[in-house]
Amino acid sequence: MYFNQNNNFYHGIMFHHFHDDGIHTKGQGSIDKDDFYKMINFIGRNNILDADVFYEKFKNNKLKNNEVCLTFDDAIKCQIDIALPILEELKIKSFFFVYTSMFQGKPDNLEFFRYFRMNYFKSVDEFYDSFYEVLDKDLKSFFEKNSDKIKEYKIKFPHYSISDIKFRLVMDVFLTKVQYEDTMFSMFKEKQFNHNEYSKKLFFQKNDLQTLDNLGHSVGLHSHNHPTLLEKLSYDEQKGEYENCLSSISNILDKPKNEIKCMSHPCGSYNADTLEILKELGIELGFKQIMSIEPEKGMKKINNSFLEIARQDHADIFKRMN
Repeated sequence: MYFNQNNNFYHGIMFHHFHDDGIHTKGQGSIDKDDFYKMINFIGRNNILDADVFYEKFKNNKLKNNEVCLTFDDAIKCQIDIALPILEELKIKSFFFVYTSMFQGKPDNLEFFRYFRMNYFKSVDEFYDSFYEVLDKDLKSFFEKNSDKIKEYKIKFPHYSISDIKFRLVMDVFLTKVQYEDTMFSMFKEKQFNHNEYSKKLFFQKNDLQTLDNLGHSVGLHSHNHPTLLEKLSYDEQKGEYENCLSSISNILDKPKNEIKCMSHPCGSYNADTLEILKELGIELGFKQIMSIEPEKGMKKINNSFLEIARQDHADIFKRMN
């Protein structure tokens, strides 16, 4: 049974990566089509609402505690190739939250980095060892200084290992974006990985977005460049991220901006400025990345506001199933 005392409230189910026996290789956190079917059955098909129904029931304060919706982040091509046919078969309309720089030929490097990590090393730990060797920095004092944050992250993101969390802190806090990317690109060169060849394999194309819209799925905002710590950006920088995202989706779908009403926070990162900007843009439903209250963000309860709806990571559900 999916629902228990820890999740007995309406929320979203968050998906990212899928794998198959073809071009979409298995990686950390990915599931295949059989896993997806089983997960839908575990949650209970009758508990899963279409995206538009979830939105309307939320607006009218009629959502029940055992009602959820399916959400997909980051405009990753495997979602189109593997998840979408199953959604259509089961007649489930879902939310797809996309960042939009990729539609201008400038995808965030994060997905290239993940593909490299999963396919050019025997394990993710081997990748971490190689990364730290190339970085060549003494990180002992940094990890000691951030020991409380590591514990906090482990509670918020139980599907992450301690090694995952430490790497994330090095990426987001210890290094600048340029320093991190330079380190990764030097590893690309060493392994002779030409990431530019993988864009169409890894990312949505404009016609994928149009297909989703034509099929009745709900396409929403996820920023323009997918910053991993959007809350650290200035008000104007955040506003630019979401205005550009909204304009891009509107243009691709040939749809008025005021018809695009939903979003999810990239990496769960936001602050009071973010919420104000999204309200100004007319967004009426926003999803977080976790299932817990974050007092540091001013939250007083689960589903604290219409822009802070909880989501369960599919990786956590997968662990419960297995």
